[in-house]
Amino acid sequence: MNITQKIAEELTVHTHQIESAIRLLDDGATVPFIARYRKEVTGGLDDTQLRFLSERLQYLRELEERKQTIINTIEEQGKMTDELRLAIENTDNKTALEDLYLPYKPKRRTKAQMAREAGLASLTELLHRQPENNPEVAAEKYLNAKAGFPDVKSVLEGARAILLEQFAEDADLIGFLREKLWQTSHLQSSVIEGKENDGIKFKDYFDYDEVVNKMPSHRILAVLRGRHEGFLNLHLTDREQKVSSKEKSFFEQSIAEKFHIQDMGRPADGWLNDCVRLAWRAKIFPSLELDILNRLKEQADKDAISVFAKNLKDLLLASPAGRLVTIGLDPGIRTGVKVAVVDDTGKLLTTTTIYPHPPRQDWQGALQTLETLVEQYQATLISIGNGTASRETEKLAKELKNRHPEKNLHILVVSEAGASVYSASELAAQEFPQLDVSLRGAVSIARRLQDPLAELVKIDPKAIGVGQYQHDVNQVQLAKSLDAVVEDCVNAVGVDVNTASAPLLARISGLNHTLANHIVAYRNEHGAFSNRQQLLKVPRLGAKTFEQAAGFLRIQNGDEPLDASAVHPEAYPLVAKMLKNHLSGSLKAHDIIGNTELIAQINPQDYVDQTFGLPTVLDILSELEKPGRDPRGEFKTADFAEGVEDIQDLKIGMILEGVVSNVADFGAFVNIGVHQDGLVHISAMSNRYVAHPRDIVKTGDVVKVKVIDVDIRRNRIALSMCLDEKPQVKQTNKKHQTTHANTAMAQAFAQLKGLS
Repeated sequence: MNITQKIAEELTVHTHQIESAIRLLDDGATVPFIARYRKEVTGGLDDTQLRFLSERLQYLRELEERKQTIINTIEEQGKMTDELRLAIENTDNKTALEDLYLPYKPKRRTKAQMAREAGLASLTELLHRQPENNPEVAAEKYLNAKAGFPDVKSVLEGARAILLEQFAEDADLIGFLREKLWQTSHLQSSVIEGKENDGIKFKDYFDYDEVVNKMPSHRILAVLRGRHEGFLNLHLTDREQKVSSKEKSFFEQSIAEKFHIQDMGRPADGWLNDCVRLAWRAKIFPSLELDILNRLKEQADKDAISVFAKNLKDLLLASPAGRLVTIGLDPGIRTGVKVAVVDDTGKLLTTTTIYPHPPRQDWQGALQTLETLVEQYQATLISIGNGTASRETEKLAKELKNRHPEKNLHILVVSEAGASVYSASELAAQEFPQLDVSLRGAVSIARRLQDPLAELVKIDPKAIGVGQYQHDVNQVQLAKSLDAVVEDCVNAVGVDVNTASAPLLARISGLNHTLANHIVAYRNEHGAFSNRQQLLKVPRLGAKTFEQAAGFLRIQNGDEPLDASAVHPEAYPLVAKMLKNHLSGSLKAHDIIGNTELIAQINPQDYVDQTFGLPTVLDILSELEKPGRDPRGEFKTADFAEGVEDIQDLKIGMILEGVVSNVADFGAFVNIGVHQDGLVHISAMSNRYVAHPRDIVKTGDVVKVKVIDVDIRRNRIALSMCLDEKPQVKQTNKKHQTTHANTAMAQAFAQLKGLS
């Protein structure tokens, strides 16, 4: 099965779809462009399928390259056989490939090699094939002091080394034992003696035991971090059989059977079985234990990166409040509340600092300053960061709103995750060279309410804080995955080329940071773009880049009405044909845009040809009906309860409204306005079975929750989305759920709030 066939089988699609997609990718087309504008070519593969295809294509191509390298190496050694070549060519993963290569892989001079050079291979074969021979007697014929084998003991050790290497380099056997160990072993963790106090955050893993292949990613990453930081010991145990040091385990029996070693009381049987036992316990198991831990890490990385990517997508596609003059408030106590006012396009108008909280407590002065700003700039939105003193600052803003109901002010608390990272970034320094770092955060807080996507693309995705153990996972894979999410989100929404920042433009299909800066520079020098064709005048932006990017770049109120839509310029002639054929030829593009009555007169099938397939024609008509439609949902926000501003204000049984701030495998964290997010464990999300928390909620959702437990000392809040369920019922009738919930809550807060 070739690469194309394999990917087609994995995606359950036709081979020709994969072949077409691969050609487009190899030709430099991006995933967003292919998914949106080449549906008929790929048979409608979506962005998720295309991302999978792209990743698998890279993996399988690397695998093929590695196969060829290995084949060449073995051929150079003169050891290639037809059987081995076939086995290598049929291997479908890198681990199995390396198992096959192991016996031929150049390595440092081993004891087995020295034994072979001394002629001990024939002794090994003799004892293996004819166990009727006495090992000590047979070994006397192989004494070789010059080669390092002066006595019977050393000779038998050399023969054993040869046999152990044969066992450990049998690809089929090792593959079987590895998979069996994966299916049956447990991972045990224990605290390193004397580290109990320093490693208290890993207390849940001081004496822990779990089936390896059932471990969720967050627990894998937790114990691995505990080991890395020097607090935990980890080791695998096989629970299929508990055997003494003299008995054969299942794995030892498997080795013996593979190499036809039995215990029939013959002179060499004891020696051979000792070789089997030593091979497993001293050579094969330690190697496979490392393989299993690496596999666990890879699996955990994959799961954690997937969770992070999904949360990031939800956050980036959060509904924008819209183009309104906004006041951003970055709360602080001693250093004051930083204030920034931005206009409806996000342009900074002014900044200041107010001191409503201790030690100054200039409440009235702060109110007066905000009143002046609202009046002067006609602000209608107040965006408040959710950090320290956010509820106290929200109280200030609400008093302002109550004083001036005629202003119709809207007050919202937003996540300020990553705002400090942006403030200190080179990008922020270029944008606001004269502005104090502390004030830049207030600008970011204001803008992310207006349009989360446009602002958050300026921040390293890893700093946005919606992942679990993001610093522990494979950083290359994480960056690649998150970049793909950002790219897909930006292109799904599209950007206004005349207002978009360079970081936002850089995420558009076909563009990069250099081209984005060229676009901004051209715009600054020549004024706003009046049509998409002008983009071709931007330095280094050629026809290929234009093809990839143009459909995702919008121009409002320009020369060409279609430039404000997602209709690609290559399809403009098709729209003109529709106007000419079906609408008497007297109407222009602006007459049809948004006119559902006229659009209904057009039969899509009439315009299907070799250039434009039915999917593209339908997309064009849909876009004409609602041009530039934003795929993001309606803007909503939580209404935090009055008087509930600190964890000490919480009472068991309270029903509160909050915003989902993070979703993990074990549950969801919800901001209920008390500085510390509460955890809704997966068992408390619904009265029915929940496979994954994302089946119920996503980041940014507004939800109602019930407080079921408050631990003030450890700053932990347990919540439930089962509002009709009494707290005591959860503690008695659902004891198994409560146990899991309590354990998960302890782990979760340590992981996502303390460790990440």
